[in-house]
Amino acid sequence: MVTIPTVTLNDGATFPELGLGTYNLRGDDGTAAIVSAIENGYRLIDTAVNYENETEVGEAVRRSGIRDELLVTTKVPGREHGYKETIQSAHGSLERLGLDRIDLYLIHWPNPSVNRYVETFQAMTDLRAEGLVTSVGVSNFTEAMLTRLIDETGVTPAVNQVELHPYFPQDALRAFHAAHGIRTESWSPLARRSELLTEQVIADVASAHGVTPTQAVLRWHTQLGSTPIPKSATPARQVENADVFGFTLTDAEVTAISSLERGRLWDGDPDTHEEM
Repeated sequence: MVTIPTVTLNDGATFPELGLGTYNLRGDDGTAAIVSAIENGYRLIDTAVNYENETEVGEAVRRSGIRDELLVTTKVPGREHGYKETIQSAHGSLERLGLDRIDLYLIHWPNPSVNRYVETFQAMTDLRAEGLVTSVGVSNFTEAMLTRLIDETGVTPAVNQVELHPYFPQDALRAFHAAHGIRTESWSPLARRSELLTEQVIADVASAHGVTPTQAVLRWHTQLGSTPIPKSATPARQVENADVFGFTLTDAEVTAISSLERGRLWDGDPDTHEEM
């Protein structure tokens, strides 16, 4: 079992430096994969209403027997923005999860055309006050949106989960997060369906440390101060993905990997992004 270090969020909660993405992990096989990840040391499990697997995540958590060691994330989908809608959405998630609390509750994306993310976030903070949610955060928010949210609610999100990988390192947004005490979380940390893992610079870094290209990229994330959430249903791959804290990239290696920047790869609806 791999030991994954933690950091402290701006609300005092403990947060792992690497977690498990669960997009498309459904049914009995999905539950088994999540149970395997927990057995292999994962403590942060990321799901969402739109992944249609909150039931599987909840079942895996119960089977693990270590509920209080786990941090379960789920998300309000764009179609359920609004104060009352968010309260209802949260109760629906809790019912499907079969849990008494949501450890980290995120707005899946700001849904700017509807423009109700402020009242959605306010509902989330009220759920936190009731004890139904431990930490509140967002996903796919820009600096301007974060600023508005903070100014209008007086609450700084604990986390902003965004597309982040060597092709899209998000330097400016990460700097904003650091300045405001917001933890960056990376979806699509391995730039799925791209040639990222075959890039020569990554191969060179991996070779220098005796690790795989995947491990080199995930270590790059953690050294940037971001929590990646790679998905894998394979126990051996789960261990490989999590076993990235026994070596340290040099500043030059981090910079070299970041130099692969070319822009975002994902151009669909962020409500249904794949965490790979």
